[in-house]
Amino acid sequence: MARKFFVGGNFKLNGTKDSIKEIVERLNTATLDPNTEVVIAPPATYLDYTVSLVKTPQVEVSAQNAYVKGSGAYTGEISVEQLKDVGAQWVLLGHSERRTIFGESDEFVAEKTKFALDSGVKVILAIGETLEERKSGITDQVNERQLSAVLKLVKDWSKIVIAYEPVWAIGTGLAATPEDAQETHANIRKFLTKELGQEVADSIRILYGGSANGKNAPTFKDKADVDGFLVGGASLKPEFVDIINSRQ
Repeated sequence: MARKFFVGGNFKLNGTKDSIKEIVERLNTATLDPNTEVVIAPPATYLDYTVSLVKTPQVEVSAQNAYVKGSGAYTGEISVEQLKDVGAQWVLLGHSERRTIFGESDEFVAEKTKFALDSGVKVILAIGETLEERKSGITDQVNERQLSAVLKLVKDWSKIVIAYEPVWAIGTGLAATPEDAQETHANIRKFLTKELGQEVADSIRILYGGSANGKNAPTFKDKADVDGFLVGGASLKPEFVDIINSRQ
């Protein structure tokens, strides 16, 4: 069975009630490719509001982060139960900004991934290398290291979507060529095949997450192992619809 195309929109630390209403209403009224799964991740303060605005079952809502405890004295953190309580169905974990700015280790990301899955939320798991690591030729080793931490804790990968995000291509305007992305995605799938078996590896969607936009998204169309995009800045703009429809 073919993997369903997946487009995620990570709003990051952007948005107001007015701008998020505009984005969601655009998705509600646009003609979206019915073969594309769409997930949007607003800031935590707007999760409840965003869920209330979404009118199409094709669009689901994700948090940008969650903690490894259900409740307690963890000031500033958000629990998976709270995400579920406001209607979020996904959480984005391991984003490079969490890893590089906030110091989240591979092991901590893995722990959060397991906790989220065990608590009934689906996970967009982000991995990827820095520019220095890419120049050193260790892209695959970095991706495998980050995935290995999760593999130690998680056996059922049916509710995980992997987002390969080359750190050097996030917010820089730089982007891997479709050929580069395909090569890296194919190597990720090869590693997953070794660890989880062919059938499971073939079922896992691997998104490209480095400065995808309305103009370059169609150029990835024929890449067998690129199963969609995790979009940053472009998810705040009208071109997000073009990215969702880029496989048509």
